[in-house]
Amino acid sequence: MTDRLGVQGRAARALIGVTAAWLAAAALPAHAANDELTLYTTREAALIQPLISAFSAQSKIKVNTVFVKDGLLERVKAEGARSPADVLMTVDIGNLMDLVDGGVTQPVKSAALESAVPANLRGADGQWFALSLRARVLYADRNQPLTSFRYEDLANPKWKGKVCIRAGQHPYNTALIAAMIAHDGEAKTEQWLRGVKANLARKATGGDRDVARDILGGICDIGLANSYYVGQMKSASAGTDARKWGDAIKVVRPTFAGAKGGGTHVNISGAAVARNAPQRANAVKLLEFLVSEPAQALYAQANYEYPVRKGVALDPIIGETIGELKVDPLPLTEIAKYRKQASALVDKVGFDQ
Repeated sequence: MTDRLGVQGRAARALIGVTAAWLAAAALPAHAANDELTLYTTREAALIQPLISAFSAQSKIKVNTVFVKDGLLERVKAEGARSPADVLMTVDIGNLMDLVDGGVTQPVKSAALESAVPANLRGADGQWFALSLRARVLYADRNQPLTSFRYEDLANPKWKGKVCIRAGQHPYNTALIAAMIAHDGEAKTEQWLRGVKANLARKATGGDRDVARDILGGICDIGLANSYYVGQMKSASAGTDARKWGDAIKVVRPTFAGAKGGGTHVNISGAAVARNAPQRANAVKLLEFLVSEPAQALYAQANYEYPVRKGVALDPIIGETIGELKVDPLPLTEIAKYRKQASALVDKVGFDQ
């Protein structure tokens, strides 16, 4: 759950600096005041509005934002050729790939996008692009003598009764399980998942910040959670309880031990140009803006996310607490194709029961 007031205030402060930097750079030409585009998004308004405002201030392109909590693919399909959607934005690679597989996106060829977004974080044919990253990291009791960790270690019997995690069927975890299948195969992943279940200190439930809460409460010693929650818990705007949770943990960047190379698993926020986009050119301009240096800095400063563009500074809290990532090199498309198998394994081993 997002601390909305904290995010909004922080985003507003970051917006002032980033918008000024962007306008000073004047990297894109101005457009007619009546230019516009329509964005369908599953991201909360507080997380994207500062970016949209900065884009509109520079480009003079009005963005009509439509928040679609559920059923984005079904809505765009139902609208068909008459859909007003120009850009489709989601959280989680699985949701983005559903749009591609559902045939409601179109390829984009852009040097600006291709130079800013690494190949493993975009579609090979330009059907989608990652805009920001969130790492699946290890929260550990701050007194634990851990400096490194492998995802495979979660199944080690030494952690029996000491692991906390949210539901296996949550997209954050099915994406990680899919990555494990991509690295180690389905049979080894099933064995691993059974081992993690055997090590649970409590039922797999709750949210990522609950992992830190339960570490503070002595229920567990370690658990998996997304990186940006660390920023939310440690920020000046966090509530008293959240700050206690953040202070109770240390953060370790896990890696995979498989033969395909080890890196930290990441998920994304990303976007695509809609197949029937009425304002295709403006849609591409928005995507290009979102991977520009000023916009990527805003992702880091306002949302505690990792930029996809190299060379953009991290938020100080994330930089000091977690640090730079060595991202798992497997293409997200390779990971995403195992999503259904991952979900089936969660049910097969009764992980959430």
